Amino acid sequence: MTLPRANRVRRGGDYRRLREAGRREVLGCLIANWRPLPEGQPSRVGVVASRRVGSAVVRNRAKRLLREAFRVHQHDFREPLEVVLVARPSIVGKRFGQVERDLLGVFARAKLLRSL
Repeated sequence: MTLPRANRVRRGGDYRRLREAGRREVLGCLIANWRPLPEGQPSRVGVVASRRVGSAVVRNRAKRLLREAFRVHQHDFREPLEVVLVARPSIVGKRFGQVERDLLGVFARAKLLRSL
């Protein structure tokens, strides 16, 4: 299953706004920038991996892992969020479970998750 296009951040201005005005948390293999959205809107995600992460194949795998971890847990947030996830070079070679743990750790640290 994939994340619908409506749930993705696609415009450069959105990325820039989140980086400048959003909140930020760093943990393990990722950096998360986010801001709350009005109630009733779906959470949205954008994923970035720079060339420092590796070749195109490695960067695409990193982005797929981050996008899938977000998709699985997008309904666990207290409120709708607009999120940009940035892959760090340490993501290379990690499995889905490790990436998922870092993603959940970031959002738990920021107190954005519902109590499960």
